Amino acid sequence: MKTVRTISFLVFFSYIKCQTLQRSLLDAAMQHTNSQNYLEENLRAVTSIMVAQFLQKLTYEKVQTIVKELLDLAEKCKSLKPHESPSECCHQLMTTFLEHICNNQGLADRHVFSDCCNTNNSARHKCFLSYKKDVAGYSDIFQISNPEQICEMDKENPVPVKEKYIYETSRKHPFLYGPTILTMSACYETAVQSCCREENKTECFQIKSQLMNYTCSKQATLSSKITPCCELPEPFRGECIINSENDKPDLSSLPLSRFTEDQFVCKQFTDKQDDILQEFLYEYSRRHPELAVPVILRVDTVYQNLLGKCCKLENPLECYSHGEEMFQRVVRESHEHVKNQCDLHEKLGASNFHDRLIVLYTKKAPQLSAQELVIFTKNMAAAATKCCPLNDEQQFACMENSAKLILGALCRRHEAEPINAGVGHCCDDSYAFRKPCFDDLQVDATYISPHLSCDQVVNLNEDLCRAQEEELQTEKQKLLSNLVKQEPYAAEMQFQSVIVDFAHLVEMCCQAEKSEMCLQEELSTSQKQQQKYETKGPFKTSGGGLPWWRSG
Repeated sequence: MKTVRTISFLVFFSYIKCQTLQRSLLDAAMQHTNSQNYLEENLRAVTSIMVAQFLQKLTYEKVQTIVKELLDLAEKCKSLKPHESPSECCHQLMTTFLEHICNNQGLADRHVFSDCCNTNNSARHKCFLSYKKDVAGYSDIFQISNPEQICEMDKENPVPVKEKYIYETSRKHPFLYGPTILTMSACYETAVQSCCREENKTECFQIKSQLMNYTCSKQATLSSKITPCCELPEPFRGECIINSENDKPDLSSLPLSRFTEDQFVCKQFTDKQDDILQEFLYEYSRRHPELAVPVILRVDTVYQNLLGKCCKLENPLECYSHGEEMFQRVVRESHEHVKNQCDLHEKLGASNFHDRLIVLYTKKAPQLSAQELVIFTKNMAAAATKCCPLNDEQQFACMENSAKLILGALCRRHEAEPINAGVGHCCDDSYAFRKPCFDDLQVDATYISPHLSCDQVVNLNEDLCRAQEEELQTEKQKLLSNLVKQEPYAAEMQFQSVIVDFAHLVEMCCQAEKSEMCLQEELSTSQKQQQKYETKGPFKTSGGGLPWWRSG
């Protein structure tokens, strides 16, 4: 029963608060669209939305094929020059897409777009728009037809599940704003992650899909401010409800203190444990709309454990009367940790903060490949970049909600292929305390790094000289991760020293007349010195070449 109760509330909150910032979804989308990070992280999804909205009759597989062809043409959007705007690049992508359709005669004939292709760019776009048609009867944007199958697909590979949701939503709602679809897909992904953990997946998804209809059927009870929203069709109804302001509830009749001051609490806990815990979760949640779901669940877990301990004592009231202090401590400690992270992000800057995360999480989960660790920590660093500039309250909720999703992905990776006992403990022990558990996770002392030669750790070839800044940064960070795997207890300054040397080496060789020869000579020198360095200790060098570290 506890699982059902927690999941039900989690599903509700994950829907209502899937947009971390409490502001207009469309305003947020507009703001994100003009950022380079938004394009880099969502270019494939944005392209999929565009293709599916214009070519509504195409199969999912065909849409993905066209998306791949367009992405090959749109790579320049990932490496804009300072004077180029991301929004201009989006416009160019649209022009490229329409040109692609017109040059592919089979597509143009099949979708009766031939007349559009005979016009100029501006008129062509309007012509294509005229062929868009909303699919009537598509009333529930969160409907999931086969929960068991969806959960199995998500377990095997979560990416296609989200992509197929984007595909179905886009082709059935061709006029829906692209960033709105992206946000809704994030909500959908959260619902899948939540419900697939529950025994009765179908019931969980039904609760999810019926939530908006239920909300509108209880307008008078829930909020006077959602009436205009409920007059809208789906999916705009859900978006409107998510972003509507809440009526301030009347909290005077049932004070929260009764859960820690009433002498009959233990009788209720003994007779109907689920009822009192569910009531506490409800009352605490509506009094703290500013808190992220995981933080509220931590308080709920603390209260349950407190009653479980106190109600066995001779004087339980004296014991659980300290509950309010414990709740405040849980929130304060969670808040302080987020603040420390954001202070560090501000002090180090985005790039060095990402490097710090790579060091920390390579120690926690060295079994992951360097590439996996770079991608995983990149998501964490991006969350900090997004959340830390916000005001104190929004920053806290934003970081907690982002961590919930990012660590959820790591736990799905662990479920598919176990990483180590520490990661397994954090994933399986307590969903509410998952983030604090990972924050406290230390070096995996059981891990023995395999012997790696120099060329296995770092890729020294001429491609580095042609690499974009982001690609070069990724290579440096993969090197950093491999260094940490070899010497997890070495001082962080030593890691950074090698990374700086690596950057200088690449810069020096790429400016040389024969850059490939320069890089290969450095690689050869390092390989010859490897045995010497293994006996001298980590990161110690003598003579030229890339510094080496003990690897056996």
